[in-house]
Amino acid sequence: MHLPKLNIPKKYIRAGAWVLGVFLLLLTITGIIAYNKREALLKKMMAKAISKADKDYGLNVKIAEYGFNGLSTVHMKNISVVPKDRDTLSTITDMTIGVKLFPLIFGDVKLSKIDLHTGKLNIVFRDTISNLDFFLKRKKKDDTEKKTKADLSNLAHDLLNQVLYKIPDNMTIKDFLLNVNDNDTAKLTFLTTRATIDDGELNSTILVNDRESTWHINGIVKPGKKQMDIMLFADNKKVELPYLERKLRAKFSFDTVRTEMKNADYSGNDFKISGSWSIKNLLINHPKIASNDIVIADAKIDADMLIGKNYIALDSTSTVFLKKAAIHPYLKYTLSPNKIYEVKLHAPEQDAQEVLSAFPQGLFESLDGMQVKGKIRYDLNFYLDSALPDSVRFTSALTPTNFKILKWGKTDLQKINKDFIYTPYERGKPMRDILIGPANPNYVSLSEVSSNFKNAILTSEDPSFFSHKGFVQESIRKSFAVNFKAKKFVRGGSTISMQLVKNVFLSRQKTLSRKAEEILIVWLIENNNLVSKNRMLEVYFNIIEMGQNIYGIGEATRYYFGKRPSDLNIGEGIFLANIVPRPKIALYKFKDDGGLKDYLYPYFKFIGKIMAGRGLTPVDSSGYGFYNVRLREGLRKYILPDSTSIDTNELDSDDPLPAIETQDASKNLFDRLFGRHKKDTTNVQPAKADTTKSKRELRQERREQRKKEKEQEKSAPF
Repeated sequence: MHLPKLNIPKKYIRAGAWVLGVFLLLLTITGIIAYNKREALLKKMMAKAISKADKDYGLNVKIAEYGFNGLSTVHMKNISVVPKDRDTLSTITDMTIGVKLFPLIFGDVKLSKIDLHTGKLNIVFRDTISNLDFFLKRKKKDDTEKKTKADLSNLAHDLLNQVLYKIPDNMTIKDFLLNVNDNDTAKLTFLTTRATIDDGELNSTILVNDRESTWHINGIVKPGKKQMDIMLFADNKKVELPYLERKLRAKFSFDTVRTEMKNADYSGNDFKISGSWSIKNLLINHPKIASNDIVIADAKIDADMLIGKNYIALDSTSTVFLKKAAIHPYLKYTLSPNKIYEVKLHAPEQDAQEVLSAFPQGLFESLDGMQVKGKIRYDLNFYLDSALPDSVRFTSALTPTNFKILKWGKTDLQKINKDFIYTPYERGKPMRDILIGPANPNYVSLSEVSSNFKNAILTSEDPSFFSHKGFVQESIRKSFAVNFKAKKFVRGGSTISMQLVKNVFLSRQKTLSRKAEEILIVWLIENNNLVSKNRMLEVYFNIIEMGQNIYGIGEATRYYFGKRPSDLNIGEGIFLANIVPRPKIALYKFKDDGGLKDYLYPYFKFIGKIMAGRGLTPVDSSGYGFYNVRLREGLRKYILPDSTSIDTNELDSDDPLPAIETQDASKNLFDRLFGRHKKDTTNVQPAKADTTKSKRELRQERREQRKKEKEQEKSAPF
């Protein structure tokens, strides 16, 4: 195929050549003028930047010398940055910065080179202030300026680009010190003796805490392609930070951590960042997490992060690997118009032993060494719209296929099918050994327990005990809504199965790992029919704490009423069910004549009405036995007079306190879940400012009360 020959008149060719020549001449002249004026332009730009730092952030920036060194390279000496009324933030002795010319034409500042010799970044915290406070300052805007909500996807795109633009193609850093001083008690230093980027290859040597250890951050960085692959490790030891242990009582160390960004670009209207993060031999130890070291040998996540106009999400295409086990997470946080929280987890059907072996070492101590066969699958779905918390959605299902336990771990989960020794603990100390079996005179078989107590405690604690498989999803779902609306932890979702496992199989240390272990053991027992429901309830009734050093329904009925468990009336059954959540303060519920305090009457009507509606007790308009509950005569002398005023702020943490029908608002989620002593003022008269009792008298009164409690234990008829 032949293209037709173009016949362009010569006059047009000559005209085009003249235009191009003039354009090149103007461009050359402009370049020469700009080159000759560049020092003046640089001086003007520097002055503007220094003025802006002072005006917007209160930063005193000084540069002793600066000037061009070559066509596009600026050389500076003796730089200092000092926030107003704060410690010096940074000093740099010598620094050279080069920029790329072509992107500069379009307004993008991309670094081509950084050379830095001898510098220091000094971060200081003193009580509630630091020399980083300037970050919190905001430039005042005109009140008439129209406020618009940022598109998060565009914001993420621009922010990432700004970060990538500041990564140079070539870099040399020598002797740069990062110093962190936290109230002069916790100090941390990182001295970068040398860090280089040479054609995208990153290498560095960092001395931590004056040669306490040597770290390296090495890898490949390609900011132009939005790619990087970086690894952090230490010479001949783990990467660890004693600073965290001193500051947070947390041990944290690992062999290597690797971060990879594979791509970052728009996917439709969303900005998508794809990459991975992995870690080897991660060790964590914190008293709120576990009482021992938790070790994660090999963990990795292949992640796809999506940033939309009003949300941030970890997409379901992401995969978390723990050894050979895998799970697909989906996390989404929507900011507007309402805050919405979404969590989905999907673990496809996989070998059960590989899943069990993937659990971090030290997380489930009682299951160490357990062998299983078969397959399991897990799915979780959680959705909470902050504007409609009552409509929260929650489902969780661990589905077995041909699952079977071949060998127990450290703990035999079927030990409660026969007689065993139960040891209750108080504040980490064993109280006494209790034989759970007929040889114990206080042991009560299920058939010997009054239906009044059995029905009352099932109604108040776990109405669907005989039909559920260890968990009540509706109860857990409602607890999410209640806790979210209350802005604190006020309701849990524990079943009798969970309470039994917590007391019989696990330590009383209140940690995240113990809670996770509790859930897993409950599933193993309930879904593999290791223990019958009747036997679980029977054991529960015999170990349940029901007073100061009172355990089991047999001890409780004799202690409070001088009765056998089979003889309890409806009122006594409801009362004993009522004290289960807060057993140590049971005696505070009685008046000095042995009757119950009036505030309990609505509770009796509430529980009794539910029981009557289910056909568990006759309808009773007089309070379902409230007025028939009478403390045995021998204990009444130990009850404080009804007129006694108690200042709960003066009570010691070891004192038994009055019952609480609502939770303490001062406690955070960790404390509500995993323990802190519960103080309360419900059911006692608060101390008044003009009380006639001195603090010394109140303390003496408490000592006498504790003495009475010990006498009660000795005199109990069992």
